[in-house]
Amino acid sequence: MGVVIEREEWALTPLAYPLLSAAGLAAVLLLPYFSARAAAHAAGPSSSPFDAGAGPFLRFRRAFLLLFALASVVEGIQSVFGEDEFVRCGLGREQMAARLAATAAAALFPGAISGVISDKIGPRSACIFYWVLQLAVGALKSFSALRCGWINNFILALASSVFSFCFETWLVVEHEKQDQKQDLLFDTFWLMTFFESVSLIGSQEITNVLVSNGDNGFLLPYAFAATLSIVGILYIRNASSTTQHASAIGSYQKSFFAHVLRDKRVLILVLAQASIHFAVSAFWFLWAPTIVADGRYAQLSVIYPCFLASRMLGSAGFPWFYGATAPFQNEDSLTIAYIGAGLALSIVAYDYQEIGTLVILFCIFHACVGFILPSLARLRTMYLPNELRGGMMSFSLSLANAAIFVFLLQDAHPRNIENSTILGLASCGLLGAGGCIHMLRQWRKHTRQNARSL
Repeated sequence: MGVVIEREEWALTPLAYPLLSAAGLAAVLLLPYFSARAAAHAAGPSSSPFDAGAGPFLRFRRAFLLLFALASVVEGIQSVFGEDEFVRCGLGREQMAARLAATAAAALFPGAISGVISDKIGPRSACIFYWVLQLAVGALKSFSALRCGWINNFILALASSVFSFCFETWLVVEHEKQDQKQDLLFDTFWLMTFFESVSLIGSQEITNVLVSNGDNGFLLPYAFAATLSIVGILYIRNASSTTQHASAIGSYQKSFFAHVLRDKRVLILVLAQASIHFAVSAFWFLWAPTIVADGRYAQLSVIYPCFLASRMLGSAGFPWFYGATAPFQNEDSLTIAYIGAGLALSIVAYDYQEIGTLVILFCIFHACVGFILPSLARLRTMYLPNELRGGMMSFSLSLANAAIFVFLLQDAHPRNIENSTILGLASCGLLGAGGCIHMLRQWRKHTRQNARSL
């Protein structure tokens, strides 16, 4: 008689996702009642952060956030299947790693120079280029015969690189053109992260609705993503343009060396951005194998929205921790967030934990990420010329992508590097970035003291 081994499934409490989502929404809705700054620049009788700003910029801001949310939905649809998409294409674990490593290598140089090209051609053109890339991928994956092509992964990698800076650069240029207060720009930064998290959750729901049990049903979400890409292209083409006078190549190179490579403050931001990008990528590759290690079983599709809700909560907490009435300086809060994210990953990497503890640690990590991203955007605005933003951000991403390529290349062969080692290195990078941000805070404090003495 055979022996039946019962497998116990770990179940997430049904209240986890609603509570996290409610906390994030409450942080947004209650902000005007506890922040004098939010009420000060509100337009009209409403003090909502969504309604702040003068007429023309308010209209642009609303349309921009909607367009950015659509772009985030497309990003989520293209990545929602994750490993399952490779399995349906008949690829094993080592073949997946080899495919991703080859894609990362091929996209490394185009991704590195994409920011420079964006600075030269303007952010609107860069956003249109992003939508064209997504349209190409959506169109290719809409056909079952082309769904597993290597070119799809290459275009997606390049599109993700462009997405990371093109919309932020467009927002900053439009804000500067209309001569608005910086507080409005900083509020839009955290709203972008908030909307991105909401849109990623929405992309999962949209995909679940469009996908059927048949294999052809997996093609419908990609057709929907292609349709959204067409909408994005048409909107940006009809939007009012911002005149940009591109500098000569030689002039751009001199400015980049002077303001990025030779400025210690900007180099710190480059390393900080690279560390968080590498940590998020490491999480994306390793969170599922970590949770189901040793034969454990859990419904990953139910757990992942909790991570995104935690990111919503972290981004909604950003406006509570900067400004004159904030309990800490922004750099101090950012240092704490980096240390929190690094410690969360370090516990995951070097201490065996139950699934419930792992989910809590990953939620803490994502809450810190939600706070870190708008904080870095704020610091970039303070220390970096706007005309170099795309080049600086693509440079930092290329550093992280190079490290990701090395680890993917190792994983394509027999297990040379353990998952715990990768998470441990990501943790060290985050902790080191927290120390660098603290140094940045000390340098600025020292500069102010010298200015007072003069």
